[in-house]
Amino acid sequence: MPPAGMDTASRPAGLRKRWLAAGVGAVLVAVLAGVSLGPVSLPPGSVAVELLNLLPGVRLDSGLSEREIAIVTELRLPRVVLGLLVGGLLALAGGAYQGVFRNPLADPYLLGVAAGAGLAVTVVLTLGVGAGGPLTGLPVTVPLAAFVGSLGAVTMTYLLGAAGGRSRSPATLILAGVAVSAFLAAGQTYLLQRHAESIQSVYSWLLGRLATAGWQDVRLVLPYFLVTSLVVLLHRRELDVLSVGDDEAASLGLHPQRSRYLLIAAASLGTAAAVSASGLIGFVGIIVPHLVRMLAGSSYRVILPLSLLFGGAFLALTDVVARTAAAPQEIPIGVVTALLGGPFFVLVLRTARRVLT
Repeated sequence: MPPAGMDTASRPAGLRKRWLAAGVGAVLVAVLAGVSLGPVSLPPGSVAVELLNLLPGVRLDSGLSEREIAIVTELRLPRVVLGLLVGGLLALAGGAYQGVFRNPLADPYLLGVAAGAGLAVTVVLTLGVGAGGPLTGLPVTVPLAAFVGSLGAVTMTYLLGAAGGRSRSPATLILAGVAVSAFLAAGQTYLLQRHAESIQSVYSWLLGRLATAGWQDVRLVLPYFLVTSLVVLLHRRELDVLSVGDDEAASLGLHPQRSRYLLIAAASLGTAAAVSASGLIGFVGIIVPHLVRMLAGSSYRVILPLSLLFGGAFLALTDVVARTAAAPQEIPIGVVTALLGGPFFVLVLRTARRVLT
């Protein structure tokens, strides 16, 4: 009897270690592929050696020319790292929203959070608060404005979804998010119509992109990534408690509303930083957490850390597809994620029909 109990107790930890190793491996593969592939293909082995040279005290001969080393360290690596940060934030936010709202369809894009951040960023850019021209090298005001817009949007969605009282279903929240997104998109369209000179740059940003001007965008997004990840991951156990209901959570010493507000604020902060850096990239927050849930288990202690890793790897690899599928031209990354996410959302909707009735 005891050995069997010990074996059962040890299995989840073993599974976690294997999945964490898989997540780290996916990140490493995404980095290597993202830096190696492009208009100028570079040998993956040489690229790996050159990446090792970035570590303190390591000095190896990669065989790359000075021009190729500049491509690796100043052009492609910042873009890949930005993809890891943005993808991780969107997937982490999606998993957190799903836990907070106890809704398998919750996602920054579907809840209107991304639309709120997008409208706020459009306001900042069209009114000239920050640098003009192509949206590389983000003004510091952009993530802050996006955070305000995302919080406003998620509040509107929650209040509208709660209007149905106790009889509301989880689908009501998604419908409320669609309505809020449409309202915010209308405001954004009106604003762009009044500032036609900004349409081209803002429109290219709205389609989603990871173009960078070196490491500046990475340095700007990194603090938001660290804060969001720290807050959400430290409270991942509370999401498991919240899933059993507020009364049960309160009886266990948890403050449900305080935990919800904190997690919503953290997830909205991460979404705002991601949107301000990369534009509106949809469905990452629903694809990655659901795949993790299907493969590794339903506990948020597992879902959130793995979503952070696999979300970053997913977006970095998707960016490789976006910039190589129609080379030398580049497909907006938001188009690629929409092509992948649309059918996946239909699949999730079909499997969640029992919850939505």
